[in-house]
Parts: sequence; structure tokens; C-alpha cells
Amino acid sequence: MKVIKLTSIVLGILSLVFVVSCSKDDDNPTNNTQTTVQSNVQSGTWRITKFIDSGTDETNHFLGYNFTFNSSGVLNANNGTNNFDGTWSITDSNSNDDSQDDLDFNINFNLTNDFEDLNDDWDFISQSSTKIELIDVSGGNGGTDYLTFEKN
Repeated sequence: MKVIKLTSIVLGILSLVFVVSCSKDDDNPTNNTQTTVQSNVQSGTWRITKFIDSGTDETNHFLGYNFTFNSSGVLNANNGTNNFDGTWSITDSNSNDDSQDDLDFNINFNLTNDFEDLNDDWDFISQSSTKIELIDVSGGNGGTDYLTFEKN
């Protein structure tokens, strides 16, 4: 009888410790990552150091352009001669896990030049305060595109 009582007490204490140690986590890692990336890209100007469009390196189409990601959602590309405005945003793709893979980096230039190739909802490969690597696998032709921005 003492063994059963002792076992019940030990199980009760372990259950209490388990319940107390489990708490609702108010931090949303995806939201924290989203806020961090937004803050990073809005700081300074950026350049495209890699743009691979379905296996073709088209980085040279953006040489000399500085990109500014404004807090208003305006994305500006300027090379001193040409000035193009588009939009940008970072959205949660509503996947079930809490990782940067859930986030989409959305770019849209309402243009019919090389900048329209940047239009997409890009997925993150990696991101830091000085470099953002993005990927997109096309649903249409199945090609894979890569886009890398590096801070100036």
C-alpha cells in the first residue's frame, strides 16, 4: 500500500512539474523573422549579385542598379539614369511550421522589361543583415530561379 501511495505522489509531482513547465509560447518565430528581414532590407541600399532565370544567368541585366526597399512597400531600382518603382512585401505563406520557409518575399514591377522577371513570391534560402538569398520553382515550366540581394 505504501508503494502505491508513494508511486501516486511521485506521478503527481512529475505531472505538476510537466504542466508548470509547459506554457503557451507567445513568441511567433515566423513573425520575428519577418520583422527582422523587413528591418534589414529597409536599411540602406541593395544590389542584385545573382539572378538565375531557369538556368540562365541574367545577373548582368541588373548591374549598376541600387535597390531601396521603402517602409511604404515601394521598391525603387535606380542606376543613375533609369529609375523604376515597384512594390515589395514579406508575407507568411501560412504553412504549419514556424520557420523562414513559411515566408514569401514578394516583388512586383509593373513593367515589360527585365524587371518583370523579378516579379514573384520568392522563398527564402537564407537571410542576414547583408545578404538575402531567394529561390522560386516555377509551376508553369518547372524551372528554378535564384535571386540574391547583397547590401551595398
